[in-house]
Amino acid sequence: MAGHGARGRSGGRPTLEEVAARAGVGRGTVSRVINGSPRVSEATRAAVEAAVAELGYVPNTAARALAANRTDAIALVVPEPETRFFAEPYFSDMLRGVGAALSDTEMQLLLTFAGSDRKRQRLAQYLAAHRVDGVLLVSVHADDPLPDMLDRLDIPAVISGPRSADESLTSVDSDNYGGARQAVEHLLGRGRRSIAHITGRLDVYGAQRRIDGYRDALREAGHEVDELLIEPGDFTEEGGRRAMAALLERRPGLDAVFAASDVTAAGARHALREAGRTIPGDVALVGYDDSAIARHMDPQLTSVRQPIEEMGRSMIDLLLTEIADRRPAVSRGLERRHVVLPTELVERSSS
Repeated sequence: MAGHGARGRSGGRPTLEEVAARAGVGRGTVSRVINGSPRVSEATRAAVEAAVAELGYVPNTAARALAANRTDAIALVVPEPETRFFAEPYFSDMLRGVGAALSDTEMQLLLTFAGSDRKRQRLAQYLAAHRVDGVLLVSVHADDPLPDMLDRLDIPAVISGPRSADESLTSVDSDNYGGARQAVEHLLGRGRRSIAHITGRLDVYGAQRRIDGYRDALREAGHEVDELLIEPGDFTEEGGRRAMAALLERRPGLDAVFAASDVTAAGARHALREAGRTIPGDVALVGYDDSAIARHMDPQLTSVRQPIEEMGRSMIDLLLTEIADRRPAVSRGLERRHVVLPTELVERSSS
């Protein structure tokens, strides 16, 4: 970098005031640029960055990051409405794991929602300006354009839950297939024979894998898969209530339900009670996530625990590795990693 290591007029290390004088701006403006404030015009930012480069000014971590073309910031991007983010424990657990992993670093975390075309376009402009060093993507649907956009921008990215078996981004997931099998095998072991499944959103690969695990567990136990016992849900409580009502109408004799999330199971419980069914006497109920909801339900909910906080920490570890590896995307793409963490069935009184 031109002028790196230059001395200031005082003969020592260049000062903030000297950078401001060289750039023709005030001291506060230099601070804002160095600390990544958006309240600076692009022309001013360029002038300050040029002055920093010419003088070799390195006051702190932020300035060193600037000199290395780094922002020391990463974005956690959630392509969902804010209401869903705050309603579902999955997201808060993920955020907790990400935050814990970042606590030992000097990285800042930016939380961004991109649940609409307008928000995605705004995010694309922000990312194209290299305002962050990398991106974590959480809760991505199969047709979401965000992952491909990140690939085109050559921004290091890690996705929570691949979009398909051929995911092109580095990914972290839990064993959705194995977790679903555990749930169904548990219900079969309790003598249940008419086991329904309320799915998650079918454009989410993890939800598809849970259906696969449900079907295979039944087949390997010698049971035919009754497709009328499978009802689409959307991971929400209201979706669980609607799906459960539809299942009871079609198959009133069902004796167990495996729900694709604890939130969905809570909705199913409401519908079962409205229909006069007891849990677990008439119908055993199993959820997925092992969130706080599972422990606070009455009766307490048997649930498949996925290590969500650990997934968040693993995503950060992989992303920091990608950020450190700044080779071209083509060569980096050969080393995409796909981490799958084990699940565990936590038995409680609902089953």
